[in-house]
Formats: sequence, C-alpha cells, structure tokens
Amino acid sequence: MKEVIIDPITRLEGHGNVSIFLNDAGEVENAYLKIPELRGFEKFCEGRRAELMPLLTTRICGVCPVAHHFASVKALDAAFKVDPPSTAKKLRELMYAGYIIYDHTLHFYYLGGPDFIVGPDAPPEKRNILGVIEKAGMDVAKEVIKHRAYGQKITEILGGKATHPVCGLPGGISKALSEEKRQEIEKMATSSVEFAKLSLKLFHDIVLGNSKYVDMIKSDAYTMKTYYMGMVDKHNKVNFYDGKIRVVNPSGNEFLKFESKDYLKHIGEHVEPWTYAKFPFLKKIGWKGQVYGADSGVYRVGPLGRLNASDGMATPLAQAEYEEMYKTLGGKPVHGTLAFHWARLIELLYAAEHAVELVRDPEITSTNIRNKPGEPGEGVGVVEAARGTLYHHYVLDKDALVKSVNMIVATTNNYPAICMSIRDAAKGVIHSGKVDQGLLNMVEMAFRAYDPCFGCATHFAVGQMPLTVEVYDHKRRLVKTLNR
Repeated sequence: MKEVIIDPITRLEGHGNVSIFLNDAGEVENAYLKIPELRGFEKFCEGRRAELMPLLTTRICGVCPVAHHFASVKALDAAFKVDPPSTAKKLRELMYAGYIIYDHTLHFYYLGGPDFIVGPDAPPEKRNILGVIEKAGMDVAKEVIKHRAYGQKITEILGGKATHPVCGLPGGISKALSEEKRQEIEKMATSSVEFAKLSLKLFHDIVLGNSKYVDMIKSDAYTMKTYYMGMVDKHNKVNFYDGKIRVVNPSGNEFLKFESKDYLKHIGEHVEPWTYAKFPFLKKIGWKGQVYGADSGVYRVGPLGRLNASDGMATPLAQAEYEEMYKTLGGKPVHGTLAFHWARLIELLYAAEHAVELVRDPEITSTNIRNKPGEPGEGVGVVEAARGTLYHHYVLDKDALVKSVNMIVATTNNYPAICMSIRDAAKGVIHSGKVDQGLLNMVEMAFRAYDPCFGCATHFAVGQMPLTVEVYDHKRRLVKTLNR
C-alpha cells in the first residue's frame, strides 16, 4: 500500500473524517464519511424566550446565518399565528437574495471552483483562491471580492449586520428601507447580474470547454439517481424564501408536494452509531440503507436538488441557462453530482435578477412592515439555504418560552447522499491500491460539490480544518491513519 496523503485541507465548513476499506486486490470495498462533532443546538435552545431564537440560531452557522435567521423568524410567524405585511416579506426576500449572492460566490471561487478552474490534478498549493486568481486573472479576482462584498452589504443594510442579522421579528421586520439605501442596493444588485453572467461565462469557457471535465461530470463515479427536494412557488419555479416543498422521483416526476408545517409527515431521520449526523429519508418509501434509486428513500437538496425539483427559474436569464444545462447534460433530471456547481451559478444569476426585481418594486420602501403577533403556539419555518432545504420547528408554552426545537439543516438532508457519493467516487478512481494526490482530491470533489456544512456550528478557515483518513484492508484491519 502506498502512503496516503490528502493535502491541502478539504475546502468545506466543519469537521469530518473518511474511512476507506480496501479488498485484497486493492479495490475500494466501502467508504464512510463520519461527522465527529455534536451540535446540540436543539437542546440548549429549550427554555429560551421565543423572540431570542432568530438571534441565537444565526450562530449555528457563520456561513449561512441569514438562512437560519429567516427559518427561525418564519417559524415564529407560524407559532404566533401572524402573517407579515407584503413589504416585510419582500424586504426579507431581498435580503435573502443578497445572502445567496455572497454565499454562492464564496463556494464557487473559494471552495469548489478550484477543482475545475485550476484542475483536480494541480498541486495542492494551487487548488485554492490564489490558484483561481492565477488562472482566471486579477480582473476576475477583483470582481469576486467586490460582489461577495456587495451581497454582504445588502444583508447589512437590511439586516443590521452583515453576518448575524437582527432584523427579523414575528410578524415582520424591524426597519423600513429608505430611498437612499434602495438606490444603493439597486446599483449593487444590477452589478451582481453582470457578475453572475461573467461567472457563467468562466464556467462555460474553462469547464464546459474541456471535454475531460464534461466526461467527469457525466461519469458513473459521480452519478447517482435519487429523489430531489426543493421549494417552489405557485408555478413550480425555484424560490428560496417561500412556497411549498416539492419532491420529484429519479425519473423527474412529482412524487410529493407539501406545506412546510407537514414536513414530519414526509421526512424521517435514521440514526447510525458511528456518526453524530442523522440520515433523513422519505417516509413514504422508508430507510433502505445507503442505496439509491426509486426504491430508496434517499433524496438530495441544494442547487441541483432545487433545479431538478422545479419546472424552471422565475427570471429570464436564469431560465435560459437552466435550459442550457439540461440540454447539455442529457435532459432532466440531471443526476451528476458535479453538476451542483453549474446549478449553483444558475442560482447566483437568479438571485441577482430577483434582487433587481424586488428593489424596484414600488412597495419596497413602504413603512408598513409589521403585524401584531397573536398567542404563542407551535410553528414550522422553512427556507432554502444555499446548501438546501432548512427546517426549523418550535413548540412554545403559554409564556412564549421554547418547549422543544427540531431542526433539519441542509447538509443533514444531503448526508446519506454525500456518504454514497464519496463511496462511489472512491470506487471509481482508486484501483489496485494506487493512490495519489490527484485521485484523493477527486474523492473529495464528490462531497465538495454539495457545499457541505458539517457540524453547522464550528468553522475553520481554509487550511485549518482537521481531517482524518483511515485506510483498512479487506479484513477491516487498519492499514494507515493520517491526520491533518
């Protein structure tokens, strides 16, 4: 067995370790992705005042605090039986578009994109944002930094803080938008549309223009036929903030469509003793283990999940790119895991286009931004986090103290599929016990495509996250352990 080294560090948020089992011939028998940290957010939110939940839950994730903030606020809307005014909903959604802009930009250029822009076989020290800058040019780098800052500035103007917003209230939002700030946001949103178009051009030129990359996207090692889940509007178009949850089967036909409050009727959570993350599944089918296909309850969420679960995008430029993706990759649904990257850029374009629509809405500067909450009870709030469908479920007592909390975060929804993606990628690229840096990075690419947030509470900067790789022989004897 050759020495196995994975370096540099995996580009994702949180902690994880991978165990790879080999048979006598050096072929991969199985692989496991283990999450070794306990979040515990549900328990230590119990007993808190309900109005604190949107502030507490933003701390679950420093990368997608806006998603947790509004999932929490929507849960409180439902718990207090109050429907926010139209302007409040539009301001929430406008801020959400800013969040998607900065988050999708982060993943494509800093985390996932280096695998394609620089190349999976590039030296580890090149597979990062600096390598992207070297390959794409300084002008592109300046646009990346500027527009990620624009997304955060939009959330800061509307949310009070760029990272942990404080604007959401049961029944509405805390501050109206002035005309001066509206104009500022309009300029940033308009510029973000052009940036999204630039990013897609880069993807077309470097990724789709390379037949090797296209073959990789379509290869069996990165293909998995599953169900898909995402939020859609009344026309079955992708929506991040409000709508029903739609599930399609591996053939692309509608399997389920339900209101947020009914999620427990349709989603179960399986537990394994070797990881702190749960394994969600569709109750109508049941948990059949780490297998996929029409007879498995495993589903996928996130950019590709949303596009597959929808009938299209609600803005014209994003819709045109949506159609191009399915035409290029062989029709709908697309099962290639690496296609998550293309879907993510389509969503970046949609978020920017929709932000322009919202900020030009005549109602957006209205001061009618909150309705009075009613009596406390039980509520479910669901949004589409950058990484996928996010559920917050609260039960309040008569004093509006939190009795119980359940959260299913986006990466938890994807966890069964991520485990299988790693297993299949390892089987597809590791043979005869031969392992090198490029092959190991191709295994990592299988889970990096999901933009996972393991742990959803603890984040380390690029180059700092600990990772353990354990390699076993066919008798499950530990051959080598590497830590970093």
